[in-house]
Amino acid sequence: MTTLDAAKAYLDAHYEDALEDLKAFCRIESVSTDPAYREGIRAAAGFVADRLTRAGFSRVAQLETGGHPAVYGEIISDPSKPTYLVYGHYDVQPPDPLDKWVTPPFEPSVRDDRLYARGVSDDKGPLLIPILVAEAFMRTGGKLPVNMKVLIEGEEEAGSPNFEATLDRYRDLLACDAVISADGAMWRPDRPSLTVASRGMVDFEIIVKGPSKDLHSGRHGGSAPNPITALVALLASLHGGDGRVTVDGFMDGTAAPDARILAAIEAANFDSASYYAEIGTAKPDPIDNGRELLLRQWLEPTLEFNGISGGYQGEGSKTIIPSTASVKITCRLVAGQKPDHVAEVVKRHLEQRLPPGISLEFHRQGPGSEAFFVNPDLPLLATAEDVLGELLGQKPLRVAMGATVPIGSAIRKILDREAIFFSFSTSDEDYHAPNEFLRLKNFRLGLSAWAQLLERLGR
Repeated sequence: MTTLDAAKAYLDAHYEDALEDLKAFCRIESVSTDPAYREGIRAAAGFVADRLTRAGFSRVAQLETGGHPAVYGEIISDPSKPTYLVYGHYDVQPPDPLDKWVTPPFEPSVRDDRLYARGVSDDKGPLLIPILVAEAFMRTGGKLPVNMKVLIEGEEEAGSPNFEATLDRYRDLLACDAVISADGAMWRPDRPSLTVASRGMVDFEIIVKGPSKDLHSGRHGGSAPNPITALVALLASLHGGDGRVTVDGFMDGTAAPDARILAAIEAANFDSASYYAEIGTAKPDPIDNGRELLLRQWLEPTLEFNGISGGYQGEGSKTIIPSTASVKITCRLVAGQKPDHVAEVVKRHLEQRLPPGISLEFHRQGPGSEAFFVNPDLPLLATAEDVLGELLGQKPLRVAMGATVPIGSAIRKILDREAIFFSFSTSDEDYHAPNEFLRLKNFRLGLSAWAQLLERLGR
């Protein structure tokens, strides 16, 4: 029996144990954006550190980042072999709205070969896979086919505000030949794919203020400026009729799309009608085919309103003119856009359109991140393609990702290394939404694929 066969046999024999580990991980309420979950963050970091130790990592440590701790582990089996740094994150999105969950978000539930829980697809399931695979090699052969380091952060869902500084601070510790991210996602459950590009992001909150206090809407209505009225007018000015952003300077620096991604869009023959049926909405008029939809999702920048508030939110009515209103906004960025510049031109656009009696506060939420593209000629990417092609019987499609995984551009900038995404969640698994799930067949596939990838890289 080869070392690969022995590792796979171990993974098969201990699959139920692996599933229980994943359930235990998902019970930890590790929301990074809300201070109320601080204990959950500490517990999740501790879980990862303990699991690395049990898997046989010879060096395990929690690294100070200036925010939530990162967890580091390493196995150096043979200094003459290449070293790969595996990335993932243990933090999760808030579970709200709770009433939309079929089962509680932090009580994992298996239904129809799917595991439902907050964070199971993004990123607890995918990041646990390489740890379990490392354990299988260590338990059956005492070493890995390559050297492995892991860096598991706790702030990805908060925009990774301390990630670049952490890479710089621990640059020597994190030295490697290349990076393999367990975060990310396959594009579709019915089509094998590898993500080779992701959009960047910048996010901010805008607060508009009018009267110094809430006012009676009968006495003051028609004469006092209303912040909600002002805010919705400002927000409406940010997009044109086709849904694209109309802010002057927003597109500054954008580069032409990668021809290979354009070719992938043409080859995908994407069914836009099925997409809109799946998400439960009618098709917008400007998007009349699958090609146009994928161009917008993968290769165009966006400005989205994530939450809006102002005035009375309780049951019944309260007849007031509120003193403030606010909105949370995220912009997804394409190659060439800079987070600082995008934030500045949006702020300028809004300030130039403020009505009399209204003031504006603009609050950035972290530094943001630039878009990332994998080097299309990277040998590691070709090896990952070969592994997936062998396991699935079909060469994977190279696709872009509309979402943001901030680590790619940071790793290239700080560590001067290339990274690929090798994740086994899929983009329809409702991460960031109620009823997030992970297909357990992909969990099993990921165990085999990571084992095969490490063995292939060790040759």
